[in-house]
Amino acid sequence: MEQEQQDVFFMKEAMKEAMKALEMDEVPIGAVITCQGKIIGRGHNMTQRLNDVTAHAEMIAITAAANHLNSKFLEACTLYVTVEPCLMCAGACAWARPARVVFGAKDPKKGYSRFTSGFMHPRTQVTAGINEEACGSLLSEYFAAKRKKA
Repeated sequence: MEQEQQDVFFMKEAMKEAMKALEMDEVPIGAVITCQGKIIGRGHNMTQRLNDVTAHAEMIAITAAANHLNSKFLEACTLYVTVEPCLMCAGACAWARPARVVFGAKDPKKGYSRFTSGFMHPRTQVTAGINEEACGSLLSEYFAAKRKKA
């Protein structure tokens, strides 16, 4: 499968995780981690459910993938996440060293690139904008509904 097609396929899997978060009234962000074309870690935001500010989709997926590989390093892996990682999650990626980080929508308020560039491990390639519109719309609609209720 061509890289772009693979990126779109796995971003759709991350979107499925984001939908799980939405169903739980969590901020709808989802993530999957792949290794050799197979998903080895999944996660979606669970900060409300777990009462834990660190329970972001990326953090949960990184832990699942590390457990699967029995390694703290994810050097042969790709993280797919629906929204640009925050500074905390980017820091976790810097330590976990995935080969690639692929995200959908940019996060101009909390995304790591707002605060710093070159934050990922030097060997980590970053690809942005995969299914950007769908990923961004899900997040925008969630927050619009929250504001409407308030």
